[in-house]
Amino acid sequence: GKWHMGVNCKTRRDHCHHPLNHGFDYFYGMPFTLVNECQGTDDPELAKSLQDTYWLYTQMITLAVFTLVIGKLANFFPVKWKIIICLAICGLLYFLSWFSSYGFTKYWNCILMRNHDITEQPMNLNKTTSNMMKEAVTFIKRNKHRPFLLFVSLLHVHTPLTTTEKFQGRSRHGLYGDNVEEMDWMVGRLLDVIDKESLKNTTLIYFASDHGGSLEAHKKNSQLGGWNGIYKGGKGMGGWEGGIRVPGIFKWPGVLPAGTVIDEPTSLMDIYPTVVHLAGGVVPQDRVIDGHTLLPLLHGTVRHSGHEFMFHYCGVFLHAVRWHQKDSDTVWKAHYATPVFQPEASGACFRRGICPCFGDGVTHHDPPLLFNLSQDPSEANPLSADTEPLFDTVMRRVRKAVEEHRKTLTPVPQQLSPYNNMWKPWLQPCCGTFPFCWCHEENNKA
Repeated sequence: GKWHMGVNCKTRRDHCHHPLNHGFDYFYGMPFTLVNECQGTDDPELAKSLQDTYWLYTQMITLAVFTLVIGKLANFFPVKWKIIICLAICGLLYFLSWFSSYGFTKYWNCILMRNHDITEQPMNLNKTTSNMMKEAVTFIKRNKHRPFLLFVSLLHVHTPLTTTEKFQGRSRHGLYGDNVEEMDWMVGRLLDVIDKESLKNTTLIYFASDHGGSLEAHKKNSQLGGWNGIYKGGKGMGGWEGGIRVPGIFKWPGVLPAGTVIDEPTSLMDIYPTVVHLAGGVVPQDRVIDGHTLLPLLHGTVRHSGHEFMFHYCGVFLHAVRWHQKDSDTVWKAHYATPVFQPEASGACFRRGICPCFGDGVTHHDPPLLFNLSQDPSEANPLSADTEPLFDTVMRRVRKAVEEHRKTLTPVPQQLSPYNNMWKPWLQPCCGTFPFCWCHEENNKA
């Protein structure tokens, strides 16, 4: 399914970010992400996030060239025409680079790969669902006689809500509801295969989402990004519960007790140590592993999650910290920064299209906003030293946890910087002779 981590670093075929270079033995899916451009809809997504920054840099280069030309013609300062022409050409190439990357997104980045080979460029979204299912089912049957890990990252319940004709109009909740129903059918199909291959009692199944609903995703009056119930905020907001609180559903007949509800904060980072535990391995001891095996919690041998503290980031910026007091049911959350909603009472950043992580789109809180999630899961009533006797005690403990957490971090290159998000022709995956990238596996076979 959706890998969303990219492919190359320095050359077109170094595959440094590819799944096969990060522990997986087999890959089929999208190496990038799914955006509206892949479907050719009227509302582009990529242009909303970075185009303003790129356009600002373009204007600065243009202004510099214009100033040099005026200065040269008026003899204000000596500068060679070669330098001016060179700067103008570089500015033009820069503009063409980022501008063309938006216009040709469908052909450059909406691709399907099998291992290192591109099978579709651009991908046919009408057949992606059936292709994903065939690959997953075939993988299960191929590996049924040995232990296997199958990670299926569905393209569903994510804009542009690609839904096959069979499921369109099936729900009472518009296209989003149709998309959920098709996802439900896909999961059911995989469970049926597990059952038919007599793997049900030997297979742990974990179903979850990587974030809450995207509130800004709209088309006219239709909400495309889901609904987060009583929880404030949504996808991409750093700390609010609506963006990070999602259910996890486990199934392992004969091993896990059925019908059990566990109300404890866990993390998708827990998948790694859980899988290592199941495989009889040991997690690396030479670094801090942020996840904890979920098996003791699932078996009921412990009452509480291994996470006393959880740190919620927006990009590289720490926005909130959750403290689940040991041997207590109390969960506190301190917000250091929150997005500025537009409009103010909307609960989302509709005017920007996505909430920023820093700058004028964020409010910094000193002292931090503190909520008792055990009593106020909607984060509607911030506490203060006047209203909460434990305010100072909680804030001291959270502050100490942040200091300890930061000691474990190693700085890494910012993957979401404007430079790293700018299209680079020399890194572009291409199934043909660049720039003529066009292929379709079925057509090729024919």
